[in-house]
Amino acid sequence: MTFTSDTASTRFSGGFKYGIQSGDAVAATTAVFKALSVDDQLAVLWYAYTEMGRSITPAATGAARLQMAEGLLNQIKQMSHPEQLEVMRDLAAQRNTPVSRAYGIFSVNTKLAFWYELSELMVKGFVIPVPAGYQISRDGAQVLETLKELDFGQQITVLRKVVADMGVDPLAD
Repeated sequence: MTFTSDTASTRFSGGFKYGIQSGDAVAATTAVFKALSVDDQLAVLWYAYTEMGRSITPAATGAARLQMAEGLLNQIKQMSHPEQLEVMRDLAAQRNTPVSRAYGIFSVNTKLAFWYELSELMVKGFVIPVPAGYQISRDGAQVLETLKELDFGQQITVLRKVVADMGVDPLAD
């Protein structure tokens, strides 16, 4: 299991400066997140959910039908650690796989809750954790820091936007 720490792009190396408009901060943070390597995207999600999880949890599970995701989460728990990592990478990279298609039918709130539950399973050791000593790229660390500086509504909006685009919509062309 190898995590890489490729930078998203040198165009983001100067850091992020946002104007007063909150929509700009959300759009910019979302765009930079999507430019990260798949492994850095996974790391940002994991760190965001573990560091900000207490505030994200009510928003994620309150409106979500998590029971819809339980079957997929249980399926992932039964996999080997390398298989679990590959599934997470497939979701983030939008690869067309059975798991990605199953994830693709979830509502946005269920997707948000799915990643929260996945991070909880990682903490508990049921799902492969971020390797000890993993070094997130500079751009990944900047996205995480920027995400922390956003207000709660903006944080949830960014997370919703990034998890909504993961997986594959089985009903799309």
